[in-house]
Amino acid sequence: MSWRDLRCGELNKDHIGRRTTVAGWVDTRRDHGGLVFVDLRDHTGKLQLVINPERAPDAQTAAHEIRNEFVVQAEGEVVARAPEAVNPNLPTGEVEVQVDTLRILSRSTPLPFQLDEEHVDETLRLRYRWLDMRRERMQHNFRLSHTVIAAIRRAMDDRSFIDVWTPSMTRGTPEGARDFLVPVRLQPGKFFALAQSPQLFKQLCMVGGIDRYYQIATCWRDEDLRADRQFEFRQLDLEMAFVEREDVLDVMENAVVASFESVGREPPARPFPRLGYDEAMAQYGSDKPDLRFGMEIQDATAVTRDSEFGVFKNAPCVRYIVAPRVFSRAEVGRLEELAKEWGAKGLAYVYVDENGERRSQIAKFLSERELAAFDAPPGSTILFGAGEETMVSRVLGLLRLHIARELDLIDASLDVFHWIIDFPLFEQDEESGQWTFLHHPFTAPVQGEERWDESNPAGVRGQHYDLVWNGWELGSGSIRIHDVEVQERVFRTMGLSDEEADSKFAFLLEALAMGAPPHGGFAMGIERFLALMAGEPDIRQVIAFPKVSSGSDPLTGGPTPMPNNVLRELGIGALEPESSSSR
Repeated sequence: MSWRDLRCGELNKDHIGRRTTVAGWVDTRRDHGGLVFVDLRDHTGKLQLVINPERAPDAQTAAHEIRNEFVVQAEGEVVARAPEAVNPNLPTGEVEVQVDTLRILSRSTPLPFQLDEEHVDETLRLRYRWLDMRRERMQHNFRLSHTVIAAIRRAMDDRSFIDVWTPSMTRGTPEGARDFLVPVRLQPGKFFALAQSPQLFKQLCMVGGIDRYYQIATCWRDEDLRADRQFEFRQLDLEMAFVEREDVLDVMENAVVASFESVGREPPARPFPRLGYDEAMAQYGSDKPDLRFGMEIQDATAVTRDSEFGVFKNAPCVRYIVAPRVFSRAEVGRLEELAKEWGAKGLAYVYVDENGERRSQIAKFLSERELAAFDAPPGSTILFGAGEETMVSRVLGLLRLHIARELDLIDASLDVFHWIIDFPLFEQDEESGQWTFLHHPFTAPVQGEERWDESNPAGVRGQHYDLVWNGWELGSGSIRIHDVEVQERVFRTMGLSDEEADSKFAFLLEALAMGAPPHGGFAMGIERFLALMAGEPDIRQVIAFPKVSSGSDPLTGGPTPMPNNVLRELGIGALEPESSSSR
């Protein structure tokens, strides 16, 4: 028995006169008193069925029973639609099937929402994800995902990479996020960690002579869920031996271009622009800036050193952005509230009216030289940040993005890729004062900077690079440490004693001491890349079964408590959550 010989979206005028069998879901049913019209749908498209009681009375009886999302099979003749009935919006709009036999293969209960219904609560959609997946939007996203990943695999194969599987359960190592822990029944009270990434395994592949490794790796991180973040996600994970930074960047750019070409999109021009970390922070207040619009941050520190406006004069850093509109007092007030939420004490401003005159409450404290130094055209508002450099960059960077969205300054048709390079190797924790890694502790310093002051490594640069697309960080990579002495120096700078480093990383240190080649790699978030390729606002729309922001799974109801006897077998116990009053 054949369930179908053509898919719904495949029929066209070349099939007129042919008998066919089709099957799919009922999209709509229209009863015109005698004739019944059914739009039948599968992943290829829609096809109109016509059930005429004079031609097929049994089929009409079945047609009166069907409802939306019933699964049916129809057999009949492909005929041309009447000229006035042609639907130019459908690929199958010139034909229809005159049905002789109609079989109900599966019935549907009343639906929690209609597939074409707008503004359905996302939790409800995820609770009935199998229904949501039938929508054209989701079908497009999943098939685009397949096409892109297939193109990435071909691109990696063409560059002589081999796909090596690495384990998900491993020893927990510090990589910047909390681990998900897995209790081990055979060793009660002991735990594996779900791998945040295959970082150390892929480095060991290089020590093992693999030379060029990749995989589409599943990773786990116990982090708060956001538009671009889930507990579990995939990344294009790659590592190469005997390479410099430009070799790795070339491979990644090639994979991106291949992905664009696979879906018929104009690929970004190569090489992608490079932007230094310091330059990115100074001009955009972010290490993942959106470059589809201007409004760069400008520096006013030097010109305000002798200012009569004390806020500027006494601030270690004064910078500003120019919004291309004269804001009202109420609008500036709302922007100031945002700036305060982001850490600023206030928000100074200067209006530049259509005649070029500059006015504000602080203008009387500013000299003509100062006012003239602030580069702003007529019809704009200058917004200032003053204080510590880190805070000023962060606040102005966030204001830049907020204003661009509010004023519709972002050209959504653009695809702007760029690299951020020359990151610091270390950063200092604001609370503890302890030095820690900026990327991860396996990133190599820039050549010539291998011998730093372990008590104060400020200024040491790492061979770390990020790929950014339209303000989304797609992924990170670096040239790795292959010298065991340098790796031990990094651990000591982070405050790890030799004993602690050996306890956590003995296997890595042993491997590096046994002939490790120079190597480097990259990891790109697959779901982030796919969401941007599909034009989606968040990665949940390209994941078959995602979690919601609370960390719950509406589909299965997880996570759930486990019985005490199961926990005892694993050698663990569940504690009651602390009440807010006892904290």
